[in-house]
Amino acid sequence: MVAHLSDFGISKLLGEDQGDLYTKTLATLGYIAPGLVLTKCDVYSYGVMLLETFTRRKPNEFEGDLSLAQWVSYSLPDAVMDVVDANLATPMAKGLQKELDVVASIMKVALDCCAESPARRTNMKDVVGMLQKIKIQLIAC
Repeated sequence: MVAHLSDFGISKLLGEDQGDLYTKTLATLGYIAPGLVLTKCDVYSYGVMLLETFTRRKPNEFEGDLSLAQWVSYSLPDAVMDVVDANLATPMAKGLQKELDVVASIMKVALDCCAESPARRTNMKDVVGMLQKIKIQLIAC
């Protein structure tokens, strides 16, 4: 396993007088939120990492302006099988629909983290709570 993400906490590296720096010059393309560097950039990076984990696609492998988050959002909720890593869900698996519902829920959380506007991004405390609820659903399957 090779780590590809090291951008968490990048906003903490900035001093008080550097709040006007833009993220497109500071971090790994695809993982960092567009716009100003804010603590909500870490939430965006976490969302991208979740999407990458469940789709097995890198955020920078898309053509043009299409992002991993956009690609996933176009497929949810009806075409989860089109974006989920085939190794995670096989058509022969027992209870496949329940598993796909759980994966779709996780991807919805990830997309909430990847909102363009920092004000619309979920905070990490709420993300943890949502993922814990999803874990309970998965255990109940």
